[in-house]
Amino acid sequence: MSIDPVAVSLLLGSFAVLVLIRVPIALSLAIAAVLEAFYLGIPLTTVGQRMVASLDAFALLAIPFFILGGEIMGAGGISARLIRFAGLFVGWLRGGLGLVNIGASTFFGALSGSSVADVSAVGSVTIPMMKKKGYDTDYAVSLTISGAAQAVMIPPSHNLVIYSMAAGGVSIGALFTAGILPGLMLGGALMVTAFLVALKRGYPKEELIPMREVPRVVADGLLSLLMPVIILGGILSGFFTATESAAVACVYAFVLTFFVYRDLPLRAMIPILQKTTRTLGVVLFIIAAAGAFGYFLAFLQVPAAVTDALLGFSDSKIVILLLVNVLLLLLGAVMDMAPLILIMTPILLPVATSLGMDPVQFGIMLLLNLAIGLITPPVGNVLFVGCAIGRISIEKVTKTLPIFLVPMIAVLLLITFVPQFSLALPGFFGQ
Repeated sequence: MSIDPVAVSLLLGSFAVLVLIRVPIALSLAIAAVLEAFYLGIPLTTVGQRMVASLDAFALLAIPFFILGGEIMGAGGISARLIRFAGLFVGWLRGGLGLVNIGASTFFGALSGSSVADVSAVGSVTIPMMKKKGYDTDYAVSLTISGAAQAVMIPPSHNLVIYSMAAGGVSIGALFTAGILPGLMLGGALMVTAFLVALKRGYPKEELIPMREVPRVVADGLLSLLMPVIILGGILSGFFTATESAAVACVYAFVLTFFVYRDLPLRAMIPILQKTTRTLGVVLFIIAAAGAFGYFLAFLQVPAAVTDALLGFSDSKIVILLLVNVLLLLLGAVMDMAPLILIMTPILLPVATSLGMDPVQFGIMLLLNLAIGLITPPVGNVLFVGCAIGRISIEKVTKTLPIFLVPMIAVLLLITFVPQFSLALPGFFGQ
């Protein structure tokens, strides 16, 4: 069938209007799908069927376990232990607390898989510490939220699971291993930037941790970091599926937090389970609504039209991929990550694969684009949380934020145009 411009305009236009008037994303997707069904004369039962079918995927069972494990680890004193562990390596350098901040965000991202959880857990400790030691507040917040962006690429990111489903079943193990090197590259680039700024501004060094405390600090750090090792090790060895490894890691997080560290009483599991349920409900509703919305996108041949338009715009692979990145950066600034993954993957993945890009590489590129969106206004959730912790206005933070956006964009371009950065580890492990 040929493209129906009225139908496409109704689907995309109604969704855009609903978002602009601040209707929740999931509801906007569902309402737009219902309106489209009315226009096309398709039974409303089809919308419901597509929503249910979107949730009928075994891989989605990993999401509640990843969310619960991250909530358990975040509720205890894990972040403080990881901050001290990171301090062993970089705390003694100029601006060491800022470098510790990024290092702790890297470690905690490997536990939570959530940038919001990362900035909440690490930032609530490090931002007040940095302010007390003379760091500018806007710098402290900008650095913290930039470091938290790593969490969406480093396993066990549930956003990678969502992408796997949206991309038609791309290997979760391959995505998890593909995100490791880009995540470390991003952390390294941010550390170099923070160190150079610290030299210019004369930020202080941290005191060395006494030798008698080092064994305990190392033990606490390594025990915490065993969770991502369990997840990746189980998947790569073939001993666990992604879902099974998530469940085992969840049990490990529970035992470590409640019985080894004893940070929390058992009754704390009740609010943790409540928070997990609320988060999971939001995620699953978005997936269901995006499934119905995506059905109409495919029915109207929008992905094929976008592919033809982009490939017809230029013969240059570089130009097309730059356009894709710009589009994702702009969309990431005005929409949340999960719905964008579900909406844009079926639209842009065919463009990427037609240019010879591996779906795994595209997934990492997509998530880094959207991670940058999490820290940029007007809809940057991580930006909002960081500003709330630092008690500073968004306007002041956005003046400093470009310092850290530059290395993030540089890493994004490397991932886009150098496939080895995201494909070397999956290839090494045979994923």
